[in-house]
Amino acid sequence: MDATEVTKAKWDEVYTWAIAHGYSFDRAGSGKAANHPVHTVNWYDVVKWCNARSQKEGRPPVYTVNGAVYKTGRSDTVVQTSALGYRLPTDVEWEYAARGGLSGKRFPWGDTIQHARANYWSSSSYNYDTSPTRSYHPTYATGGMPYTSPVGSFAANGYGLYDMAGNVWEWCFDWYPGYEGSYRVVRGGGWNYYADFCRAAVRFDHWPDFADFYVGFRAVLPPGQ
Repeated sequence: MDATEVTKAKWDEVYTWAIAHGYSFDRAGSGKAANHPVHTVNWYDVVKWCNARSQKEGRPPVYTVNGAVYKTGRSDTVVQTSALGYRLPTDVEWEYAARGGLSGKRFPWGDTIQHARANYWSSSSYNYDTSPTRSYHPTYATGGMPYTSPVGSFAANGYGLYDMAGNVWEWCFDWYPGYEGSYRVVRGGGWNYYADFCRAAVRFDHWPDFADFYVGFRAVLPPGQ
C-alpha cells in the first residue's frame, strides 16, 4: 500500500501520461499544493488512474470492463482482476492496514486522538478526543479551504503508513455493504470531520461519481511487487 495518500504531484504525473494514452477522466483532480493529497476525484477516475499508473510503469493493469482495460467513461461493472498492477484497497484491506498491527483500538495508534496525531475537526463531544485545540487543525486552517495537510505530516502507524486517520477520506474498491450497485466505501475521515469518523472501524459511503475537497485515495500493489 502507498505509504501516503496520493499527492497532487503524483496524480498530475500519471494523469498527464494517461490523457496522452487513451484515457479520459471526469475530473482533472485538485490539491492545495503538490505535496498535499489530491482531492475532488471520483471513484471511476481513481480506478482508471490506477490502471494508467500500472501501464506507465510497465505493469499489467488490474481493472477491466467486458474484458478490456478500463480507460474511459463510467462503468459499474468494473472487474478487479488479479493482475499485478496498482489498484484500490478493499474495505477489509484498508482497515487491516490502518490498524498498523494494533488490535481493538479506536485509532491507528491507540484509543484517543489529538491534533498532534491527525488532521481532523476536534470537538469536546467525544471523550476520546483529548486535543487541547478544537475545531480545524490550527496549523493547516489557512489559505482557504480545503484545510488539508502535506502527506506524512504526522507519525506513521505500525506498518509505516501515514494519514490513515484524517486529512482526506480514501476510496476503497468495494460497494458499501447492503447498497451494492449504489454506493462505494470510503475510509479514514478527513480534515473537516469529527474524531468519530477517523476511527479505524468506521466506513462511510458515497456515490461513485461523487467528488469533493475532502475525498482522495491511495493505491495498493500485490506483495513483492
